[in-house]
Amino acid sequence: MSRSKPLHRVVILGGGFGGLYAAKQLGGRPGIDVTVVDRRNFHLFQPLLYQVATGGLSPGDIASPIRAVLSRFANVRVLTGEASGLDVSNKRLVLKDGEVAYDTLVVAAGARFHYFGNEAWATHAPGLKTIEDALEIRRRVFTAFETAEREPDNDRRAAWMRFVIVGGGPTGVELAGAVAELCHGTLKADFRAIDTRQAEVVLLEGTDRILPPYPERLSRKAKGALERLGVSVLTNSLVTAIDQQGVSYRTGEEEVHLPARTKLWAVGVSASEFAQAVAAGTGASVDRGGRIVVGEDLTVPGHPEIFAIGDLASCAGASGEPLPGVAPVAMQQGRFVAKAIRARLAGRGVASFRYADKGSLAVIGRNAAVAYLGRFGISGFPAWLTWVFIHIAYLIEFDSKVLVIFQWGWNYLTRKRGARLITGTETLRDVGVGEGTTKT
Repeated sequence: MSRSKPLHRVVILGGGFGGLYAAKQLGGRPGIDVTVVDRRNFHLFQPLLYQVATGGLSPGDIASPIRAVLSRFANVRVLTGEASGLDVSNKRLVLKDGEVAYDTLVVAAGARFHYFGNEAWATHAPGLKTIEDALEIRRRVFTAFETAEREPDNDRRAAWMRFVIVGGGPTGVELAGAVAELCHGTLKADFRAIDTRQAEVVLLEGTDRILPPYPERLSRKAKGALERLGVSVLTNSLVTAIDQQGVSYRTGEEEVHLPARTKLWAVGVSASEFAQAVAAGTGASVDRGGRIVVGEDLTVPGHPEIFAIGDLASCAGASGEPLPGVAPVAMQQGRFVAKAIRARLAGRGVASFRYADKGSLAVIGRNAAVAYLGRFGISGFPAWLTWVFIHIAYLIEFDSKVLVIFQWGWNYLTRKRGARLITGTETLRDVGVGEGTTKT
């Protein structure tokens, strides 16, 4: 009596774009047992987080339960747990409350914001990577208006009505545009003591132009679109300090302090903490952002059984520079890893990963965006329409697409943002309303 061949155990750490796309490609494949481990029970569509942060969408519109996404694959199971280490010798992923054995490990644990050694700034200027980040930013933005409505002191009111976004990449540009549209459109008739159109939105960028990876012409287009929305775009402005009261930055030889109670961080990312565990266990090198340097087949050098993909991995592109930490890279890497695993099990060789760059997009506001698609760039309404359809197409679940299309359509027609809830336990007194605040 012959024994059946044991299943090949694939463990995927992370339910983001890379991990989820790998799991879906391995789902239903004979001879393979897949386990997806994530500390959250949902997949988050991060490119639309800024919409949650500014009240345009609710968290559930851009999140899908991982179990629901993978439920049709009988060979895929999902575990909610947090990885704490890696036992390379015994091929075990160590969790805080157990461990999972693997034959092949796919590490797709994502990234976090990097404050360049100034971690204290995170308290005063939150980044945007998680649902909790988005809800915290939403709370701060709308609390700022509520506080300004009750603040009788002109200087303190001005500080509450000044919003500073640090970083002129796609996230910073999108946040700045969305906050400006709130001030000059959505909220303009909602308050009595303040005119939200008098609010200041300031975008600080340390280099000589926003959207540095884009062609210079598109950077200029984006800057012009932001300025038409009322955003002050300050380039060559390097942040030197952030505290509760405001932001200090250096431009040339001049040091400037900008009083602002709401600061948002949109520059610099580093790999998740688990990258250090992988590096310690395998001897792998990491780059300046803490990302694991992988080979052409996306494996950790010396450990063909361990793949690292997405924001956590440093993989050279066609130019020799590391690929950017964006969703399309992670998606393609997830598909590649699944194909590589199937090829190995079939006794075939594994090719090198080659990223097919289909372009970059950044939305600025209503009918305004820039898109760099291969050899040409577009801006304005055509770019905005392209951005909308591409993002809808990338949403994982069908019901999410329907919800987002409906919500965006309604917002577009009415210029309203329906998810403007202030959540959390902090009160107006906690955020520093002066004793002279108008009584109600």
